Amino acid sequence: MEKKSKWMYILPVMFGFFIMGFCDIVGISSDYAQKAFGWSPAMTGFIPSMVFIWFLFLGIPVGVWMNKWGRKNTVLFSMGVTVIGMVLPLIAYTAVTCMIAYAFLGIGNAILQVSLNPLLTNVVTDKKLLTSSLTAGQVVKALSSLAGPEIVLLAVHYFGHGDTQLWYYCFPILGGITLLSALWMMVTPIPREKMDNHTAVASFGATFALLKDRTILLLFLGIFFVVGVDVATNYISSKLMVTRFQWVADQAKFAPQVYFLSRTVGAFLGVLLMTKISEIKYFRWNIAGCIGILVVLALAEHNAVLNLVCIGGIGFLCSCIFSIIYSMAMQARPEKANEISGLMITAIAGGGAVTPVIGLVMTENSMVGGVFVIMACVFYLTYCAFGIKVKTSL
Repeated sequence: MEKKSKWMYILPVMFGFFIMGFCDIVGISSDYAQKAFGWSPAMTGFIPSMVFIWFLFLGIPVGVWMNKWGRKNTVLFSMGVTVIGMVLPLIAYTAVTCMIAYAFLGIGNAILQVSLNPLLTNVVTDKKLLTSSLTAGQVVKALSSLAGPEIVLLAVHYFGHGDTQLWYYCFPILGGITLLSALWMMVTPIPREKMDNHTAVASFGATFALLKDRTILLLFLGIFFVVGVDVATNYISSKLMVTRFQWVADQAKFAPQVYFLSRTVGAFLGVLLMTKISEIKYFRWNIAGCIGILVVLALAEHNAVLNLVCIGGIGFLCSCIFSIIYSMAMQARPEKANEISGLMITAIAGGGAVTPVIGLVMTENSMVGGVFVIMACVFYLTYCAFGIKVKTSL
């Protein structure tokens, strides 16, 4: 009976990770938006920015304000923001309202990512179970990412009866699922955590002061660029298959799905392998392999299967890098765990900074420039793997 009671608290929190994966819908949905509004590749490249730039502005403030609001209330607020944004295109379908909807999706997701992981500690107290629960949460998020293209196609083919101009029906579908998650969590009596006595000013100051530490600064940029690789690969994958092989939308959806499936498998395998080898060795092997795969992807313009293998390879090899860099930062300054957590979440803004650059360098007939932008991010991660030595602070 006690175990059943625990799951009653854990399941609504775990379902929140599914909502967290909605940001990844920007990849395939941006293809439809580009066609619907006649946007250039450069303009389309700003769609992920509208989603991920908010991590830069909200990561640290939400971490500070959450001490006053409470974790559950913060999660519910994030879902409320998402629901509001997802309704806007139904009220008035324009390019502006769609961009605002993407922005609300990003704002809600940024607040959710800061608050949901800590909320899990309110209902999972056993350290061993907490580790597995956090891993399970990332799997749920990955499943949401896999479902994203299907949600867009459901909106087009079922609700829109095949009219691609009605792609934006995917927004209210996401809003409806988010509302269900919020209601489930609202009626679940999750115990509130103890209040943090630190003031907002002190928390802000302590967090930004960490960037004076060269190692923390370099690892902060590592998070920035690994998220950039993740979002950029998702963003470019379907466009690459359409440009190189003239795939239609129903076919192109498989590219981001291959990426997210490979990333999920890579995360599972990484957890197993890193129990036998060091994290830094695993980091080095994977990032070296990723460089080789990107070279092949840039050159292999006439083999669709090889392109899909390369897209999946990037997801597989980069799947654990975020957690490795995050762990390196925590090991460097364990006494500043809370501040480092907020700082690293802020670096997720890298997902919104890389895609506009890709939009500027790639053309309607070639994706090679976009691949080289991703490669530049991977080169920095290579420096993190081989050039940063972390000494554990005790």
